[in-house]
Amino acid sequence: MPEMPEVAGLAAFLTERLTGRTIAAVHVPGIQALKTFDPPPQALVGRTVDRVDRHGKWLDVVTRAGPDPDSDESPLSLVVHLARAGWLRWQDTAPATVPRSPKSPIAVRVVLDDGSAFDLTEAGTRKRLAVHVVRRAREVPLVASLGPDPLSDEFTPAVLGELLGRRRAQLKGVIRDQSIIAGIGNAYSDEILHAAGMSPFAPTTSLTPEEVTQLHATIRSVLAEALGAAAGKPAAELKDAKRAGMRVHGRTGHQCPVCGDVVREVSFADSSLQYCATCQTGGKVLADRRMSRLLR
Repeated sequence: MPEMPEVAGLAAFLTERLTGRTIAAVHVPGIQALKTFDPPPQALVGRTVDRVDRHGKWLDVVTRAGPDPDSDESPLSLVVHLARAGWLRWQDTAPATVPRSPKSPIAVRVVLDDGSAFDLTEAGTRKRLAVHVVRRAREVPLVASLGPDPLSDEFTPAVLGELLGRRRAQLKGVIRDQSIIAGIGNAYSDEILHAAGMSPFAPTTSLTPEEVTQLHATIRSVLAEALGAAAGKPAAELKDAKRAGMRVHGRTGHQCPVCGDVVREVSFADSSLQYCATCQTGGKVLADRRMSRLLR
């Protein structure tokens, strides 16, 4: 699933290519991805892209009525959540054929006035890609409910401590909860907890003030490093850049780059986490939830 660093990379990539361009056509063969109907997607046609924003793991293509940047016309946004298997595919020249099949991996195609285009695609049969056409991104309830951005000035150690102390829960689940902290998902929560030397199952209320400060610094450093790796990459290279930067996530059976122990995995019904027992749990191997209901 694309997380904050990759979505930020996509936003930067699109900003360079979309700003000032006019939308010439919008095709929606994957109607199941479209979560709004008023305004319709075709309302974007003829509008000029003003900027591309990011809200957590959401992309926000903001348009205005015409080429005048001082226009008083209300903005209109194409707001996208790529979900687990979604991605954005850029094309310098739009294909001559219009995508029409709902079975196609293409959910939405946006064609620009210079003949370029981008497709919003989704692999697999479980369709979770979400596309909204709204006047402002905060009209999307999940955007409005996002917690603070972890790289923003408002995200301080004190704020993190308050967020963690709201309820007793497992640490990994809390830091990837978008209503608590925006932008961190399964992969970067694994990376953050490994770098911080903390168990994914540690109770949030058990952290000392010093550990909260350490976790805050680690969140910011891991994400800043990932943002740096994504900066300037074309959309087609962002996934590989993410995988190349992973130390434990997706590396079950490999050596931990810190201590040399084997990277282990805990599997759930539709996801998994990776960790190093030596670095994070004092050598204790966590129970695989598929095989046992026992905890730690």
